[in-house]
Amino acid sequence: MLFAPAIRTARFAPRSFDRSVERFFNEAFTGVQRSLNVEQDEKTWTLTLDVPGVAREDLTIGIEGAVVRIESKAEAKRQIKAAYELPQEIDAAASEAKLENGVLTLKLGKRVPVSNVAQLAIN
Repeated sequence: MLFAPAIRTARFAPRSFDRSVERFFNEAFTGVQRSLNVEQDEKTWTLTLDVPGVAREDLTIGIEGAVVRIESKAEAKRQIKAAYELPQEIDAAASEAKLENGVLTLKLGKRVPVSNVAQLAIN
């Protein structure tokens, strides 16, 4: 029997698979499964995440496309590392974050899709 290892290429690797693997390893290494609540309306998503014992100045939040990453700094007393992929790109300019009583609330604006369709004149 011939054994050929599966090789993932960027062309065939779905992003959701990569995010699932990242979530698995995040939970496996930290040993903590964080409580996450997601709500949405027509303009925003609201993510509420429990981060007890983490100070505001120890957190960094990064937005790239439809992915939001939450990490604590290396010198923080408690370590947090999480990434969440939303179904639509995030508008960073229309987003805000608030940390209150160990609860991080992210209001993430939905980016309005822009059509890149060009009209051609028929001769």
